[in-house]
Amino acid sequence: MPDLGRYTPYAVETGRFGLDGGAMFGIVPKPLWEQQIAPDEANRISLAARCLLLEGRDRLILIDAGLGEPPSEKFADIFAVDREHSELLRSLEEAGFSAGDVTDVILTHLHFDHCGGTTQRDEDGDWQLTFKHARHHVQRDHWEWARTSNPKEEGSFRSENIQPLANSGAVDLVDGDQEILPGIQALPIHGHTEAQQMVKIDAGSLRRAPADDHRGEGRLPR
Repeated sequence: MPDLGRYTPYAVETGRFGLDGGAMFGIVPKPLWEQQIAPDEANRISLAARCLLLEGRDRLILIDAGLGEPPSEKFADIFAVDREHSELLRSLEEAGFSAGDVTDVILTHLHFDHCGGTTQRDEDGDWQLTFKHARHHVQRDHWEWARTSNPKEEGSFRSENIQPLANSGAVDLVDGDQEILPGIQALPIHGHTEAQQMVKIDAGSLRRAPADDHRGEGRLPR
């Protein structure tokens, strides 16, 4: 993996799911896009949900959290959820980490396929935070947008994802363009959804990790 100064990045597979191919390719005609990726019988194409994990000396930062645990069998069927291929916590373990190691979760936005992995059911079936030691960074304007919902997007904002975050006190609301963590900047944009944020990692200004700085060796705070 490349070394971005202070942080070592890892691509993390969180699972696969399906969405309508026409919706994904927009004005591109189906005879063209299906040459690249064949749809299933419901016209869905398979999508891989990948997140970026950044390992630093005192932080383990997850950028987005994928689809997470389906809230129901109906949901899993509609979106062709495939957690056999890969799953967030399993992928973290394969990289040498656990949920308890994660110190920060930066969410570009709160659609379920980007923030679903931040919550999971406990033994009683209640939805709880997956990363109990982490701060969750979200644009303030987007947080308000997601919680008030709207007819166009209400299906993309799931209460089982957002409400546990709201109850936790573990949400840091980001006001516009600012540095969230050293060398990591939030850039608010509008388009796919209101006030989502892109994440810019400034590799050039960061201290390089020592050559013997290996992943998953217990130096991260628990």
